[in-house]
Amino acid sequence: MSSLNSLFNRSSPFGTKCKTCLNLIISRIKLLRNRREMQLINMRKEMVQYLQTGQESIARIRVEHIIREQNILAAYEIVELFCEFVLARVPIVEAQKECPIELREAIASIIFASGRCSDLPELMHLRNLFTTKYGKEFVAAAMELRPDCGVNRTIIEKLSVKAPSAESKLKVLKAIAHEYNLDWDSSNTEAEFNKKYEDLLDDSGSSVRQVQTPTTESSPASSISKDKPSILPVNDTSKNKTPESPKSPAVSSRAYAATKGNVDSQEHQPPAAERSSYAGPGSSDVLEKARAAIAAATRASAAARAAAELVNKVKVTTQ
Repeated sequence: MSSLNSLFNRSSPFGTKCKTCLNLIISRIKLLRNRREMQLINMRKEMVQYLQTGQESIARIRVEHIIREQNILAAYEIVELFCEFVLARVPIVEAQKECPIELREAIASIIFASGRCSDLPELMHLRNLFTTKYGKEFVAAAMELRPDCGVNRTIIEKLSVKAPSAESKLKVLKAIAHEYNLDWDSSNTEAEFNKKYEDLLDDSGSSVRQVQTPTTESSPASSISKDKPSILPVNDTSKNKTPESPKSPAVSSRAYAATKGNVDSQEHQPPAAERSSYAGPGSSDVLEKARAAIAAATRASAAARAAAELVNKVKVTTQ
């Protein structure tokens, strides 16, 4: 049977399926490229409007979508070239059990792109064919980018999920402005791209610690005093109490007379309401007497305080 297939130049089931998948991938890539190119043109026109109206903050965000679309288009172009290259050499792939060295980069790149180009489901079918042909280890090496896997470096960069750098974004913005003859001042955008922002997810605990006020280091003695309750000394009144000395007759008589005079003056003094009722046109003498009585009472109270202080001094001297 194999001799008949070789005689009539017929391919095996692997060769037929491989050619079918490659042709479908090439035709689908052409359709997707046309569609994405139109979308890319519209996105670049929108970018010009953002730059004209001064909405540079939106332009700095949307430029990442433009870069991603450009990378996908470039990756599609590389995959298309590799598919055409393998399609022309399907008989070689079919005849050899191991992957040919001259086709290793093309086949490994197609396998790598199959997991990152969801718009091309035929790539998954082609990867399954290569898995059956060369084994799971060969396919896993290309998918995981192991050493000496043979995947094209350009297609790795174009299909990377890494965010574009500030230099590449600024370069695309300048290219769009130059393409549409737009006089755009890029100084603000350059300054914004050159800013370095703090990573809030990194060392969040240290930032919280920096916000908190630093605590002063206390000495061991102060820490012990904080732990133990403070004990205030209690004055022993029984020890400090001095025996009362006998009062001198002269001092006690003067103090008694001053105190009695103060009390008598306060008892004979009428209330404020009565004094106000007595006030009249001819009561000036009464008011003067009342004022004199108040002054006498004040002097008497001062004399009483002086006598009490004198008694205390006498006690101290007699001890």
